[in-house]
Amino acid sequence: MFVWDALQDLTLIILIVCAVLSIGVGLATEGWPEGMYDGLGIILSILLVVMVTAISDYKQSLQFRDLDREKKKIFIQVTRDGQRQKVSIYDLVVGDIVHLSIGDQVAADGIFISGYSLLIDESSLSGESEPMYICEENPFLLAGTKVQDGSGKMLVTTVGMRTEWGKLMETLNEGGEDETPLQVKLNGVATIIGKIGLFFSVLTFLVLAGRFLGEKAIHNEFTVWSSADALTLIDYFAVAVTIIVVAVPEGLPLAVTLSLAFAMKKLMNDRALVRHLSACETMGSASCICTDKTGTLTTNHMVVDKIWICNTISKVEGNNREDILQLEISERVLDVTLQAIFQNTGSEVVKDKDGKNSILGTPTESAILEFGLHLGGDFEAQRREFKIVKVEPFNSVRKKMSVLIALPAGGMRAFCKGASEIVLSMCDKVVSDNGEPVPLSEEQFRNITDVINGFASEALRTLCLAFKDLNDSSNENNIPDSGYTLIAVVGIKDPVRPGVKEAVQTCLEAGITVRMVTGDNINTARAIAKECGILTSDGEAVEGPEFRNMSPADMKRIIPKLQVMARSLPLDKHTLVTQLRKTFGEVVAVTGDGTNDAPALHEADIGLSMGIAGTEVAKGNADVIILDDNFSTIVNVAKWGRAVYINIQKFVQFQLTVNVVALVINFVSACASGSAPLTAVQLLWVNMIMDTLGALALATEPPHEGLMKRPPVAKGESFITKVMWRNIIGQSIYQLIILVALNFDGKQILGLSGSDATAVLNTVIFNSFVFCQVFNEINSREMEKINVFKGMFDSWLFVGILVLTVAFQIIIVEFLGALASTVPLSWHLWLLCILIGAVSMPIAVVIKCIPVKKSEPKLQHHDGYEEIPSGPESA
Repeated sequence: MFVWDALQDLTLIILIVCAVLSIGVGLATEGWPEGMYDGLGIILSILLVVMVTAISDYKQSLQFRDLDREKKKIFIQVTRDGQRQKVSIYDLVVGDIVHLSIGDQVAADGIFISGYSLLIDESSLSGESEPMYICEENPFLLAGTKVQDGSGKMLVTTVGMRTEWGKLMETLNEGGEDETPLQVKLNGVATIIGKIGLFFSVLTFLVLAGRFLGEKAIHNEFTVWSSADALTLIDYFAVAVTIIVVAVPEGLPLAVTLSLAFAMKKLMNDRALVRHLSACETMGSASCICTDKTGTLTTNHMVVDKIWICNTISKVEGNNREDILQLEISERVLDVTLQAIFQNTGSEVVKDKDGKNSILGTPTESAILEFGLHLGGDFEAQRREFKIVKVEPFNSVRKKMSVLIALPAGGMRAFCKGASEIVLSMCDKVVSDNGEPVPLSEEQFRNITDVINGFASEALRTLCLAFKDLNDSSNENNIPDSGYTLIAVVGIKDPVRPGVKEAVQTCLEAGITVRMVTGDNINTARAIAKECGILTSDGEAVEGPEFRNMSPADMKRIIPKLQVMARSLPLDKHTLVTQLRKTFGEVVAVTGDGTNDAPALHEADIGLSMGIAGTEVAKGNADVIILDDNFSTIVNVAKWGRAVYINIQKFVQFQLTVNVVALVINFVSACASGSAPLTAVQLLWVNMIMDTLGALALATEPPHEGLMKRPPVAKGESFITKVMWRNIIGQSIYQLIILVALNFDGKQILGLSGSDATAVLNTVIFNSFVFCQVFNEINSREMEKINVFKGMFDSWLFVGILVLTVAFQIIIVEFLGALASTVPLSWHLWLLCILIGAVSMPIAVVIKCIPVKKSEPKLQHHDGYEEIPSGPESA
């Protein structure tokens, strides 16, 4: 199928017709097998071009298949075969019991079995903003909805396209892939080059045919026509068509596709799934990233960082928790602490098939439970020892969770944990060093309040653990609201991910502003932003409500300095993104994980969704899915985006040089001497080097660190820069001087004589031309830097293609002379050709030393006018 698609190219069809005519006329005039050579050479060249195009298209389609497979890696907790396990949402079957918790997407239709205050957001299906309570009376759950609060278990009844969501999806048809901004720019470049090529080819054919007919007229042979004359005209036509083939840069779309597909594949290994090809390249132009805090900058794995117990504050480091705490608290205090942790929790510790412990539950609960395990506690043993009588689960109104247990020796004990100020106000005693409850004095109350505030100022989330012993069993079903004994104050934090600070620094060096937009309180947001290096001394941190109520003028004044927005709603994020794009002309990347982030993701130039914490709706609206939810991965996407843009610029520079030289040398020679030094087969081979192999070599160069040391490419910047034009014109002039000198005076220069002098000269011209392109390919690796060899040997593909090109060139010249119209050359002529190519490298160094005035970026005003920068720099 791909071979057939590649054969649909109009220029290739014209060449096939030329080849067939050439074989027909050749066999009539020169007989078998000499008459076959010209036509057969063209056909072989066409086959090579077709095969390479088809194979690269096929490879790319396989990559997309891999990407589709990766998109389906979304897992959900189910009970199946009596075991709790993770399965892909695409592998759910009727009869599975699905465990749902806050933030989960309901992946199938089903019936509620059990759970605590399960609140479902059905807005994506019904458009109703009011969430629904699911219970025994209202047990139906629908696919595509989202758990807003509580937890529960559901029995799956329908899956896939038979669910309500599936029926809705069937009515939507996925739109096609839009052309990327870069492809649009390149199509413009290709069209112009194609038109120039067409003009030159028609002109070349008219000049060659005109000279030929003129000579016939001079010799009075105008009425006498032989098959040799017909073959000459067909050769001229083939050369003209081949000039079009060389001029039409069919390698451009191939280079873009190859470069983007290569970047996508590499990013896949770096944990980023690019859903739209264009995002890869747009990300290279990003000038601003608006990022979430939780899970992106931080690990989204809460841990206990500090604990106040028995009047001392302990810092909890890594896995040394046992050492720190066992030294400082008595056995009785440890016992009651472990009871408070393991009895009063909505999370559970489960063992997987390998016998490893894993904790299932909300992040805060899991942090405390994990801390209990580090203290040497045994969850199962604790649960077996005590019977739970009543549970009051945590909710956002009460801000506490309470549990009542029956003690083995008789009597009851209540445990309470929750927001520090609420639990502390319920306490009138505190646990002493030996584990006995002692009255809580005013002074101690103030000290504990100071400890809580101290923890909060370090961006720690604080919780208090407390207990109360109850003797009478008559009151067994009521959990008390006062008279508790305080055990400990726990400070929990979501630590900053390793590598985030460096990644933010890289962004700032690359001219990308990082802004944190979070729903958390302003103190936590400030502390984390400072730790990451986002909030600087001259930056602003505002709260969502304050930002929302600003006038447009105030917004315009504050946005350039805005680095942190706390307590923000999704609408605030959307407003910020819109302002940045419309008023300041920024290219904005936005990260989001919730369904409510979808509008901002959709509005942004690049939407980045989180693969682990992200909801399906967020992923559906995103261009790139960050599979490991890590901010460093986002920086990697930007780096690859820039690499794609630069690689294609390198390729265009290389290709335009070959185009200019091939067109001019054939046209000038045709006009001057009536013959073209480069034949159709030779030009097709050069076209092969230039388009397909050149695209492979230059478009797949990996990014280097220098890419993130320069500002992003501005929106309206011209694709072919002044630096590129300087390099193209400089190289073309050198190559043309050499080739024109050889073409018109080569026999004298090289001292050639004899019957095969013209054939040897034409082979030297062809050989020199090819070696100029081989060395120019190396020159094109860097557009401005002198050292073009840096990192070259790290790219095995680049080196491999250069070696392959040279090997093929030797085979063509030495062994395929009949097909390629070449003759074998002596070793010193080979050396001369290589030397001519190699001299292009010092020439490139000289060219790069010529200064080029770089264009100033134009700043877009919010009213649409362009502002030309003023001041000494622009002067």
